[in-house]
Amino acid sequence: MYAFPGALRLGALLPDGAPGPLLAALGGAALSAVAVLLCVRRPRTAVAAFLRTALGEARSVHTRPARALALWGGSLAFPALQAAGLAAVGRALGLPVPPAHVVIAYLAATVAVALVPTPGGIGSVEAALIVALVAAGGPVAVATAVVLAYRIITVWLPMLPGAVTLGVLVRWKVI
Repeated sequence: MYAFPGALRLGALLPDGAPGPLLAALGGAALSAVAVLLCVRRPRTAVAAFLRTALGEARSVHTRPARALALWGGSLAFPALQAAGLAAVGRALGLPVPPAHVVIAYLAATVAVALVPTPGGIGSVEAALIVALVAAGGPVAVATAVVLAYRIITVWLPMLPGAVTLGVLVRWKVI
């Protein structure tokens, strides 16, 4: 968070002296994973085969500029639009956090959620977003309302047309 040093204030969320041991544990886990990959033959060959395949596919995608633009444009546009949606809901509900800090909080929360394997992110996304918005300086009640409204708008509301369409297709015996 060098670009926005005051965007996330974790002081109230972590006890004093907790970041040091937490970072040491994460570093130890990363070093252990690298040691296993370097020393054990089966994971090493699997990772090497995966990397060869992935690099070959990336090379083939980047030979055509339209495909590269679609890949990178979509990869960058999705989180940007999701973060903009969260910032818009935050503004609408009076969240006292600058939109740039909401975007940083969204990106930090999505990184944290990627570490927790839950189906569809149900539950872990909401918790991480609330914690990130509180760390950015928002009150807990407003942050919770913002996250719930955001998830209703982006996840649950779009399911209604799909459910209606499914019902019509089943009634017409297409499915």
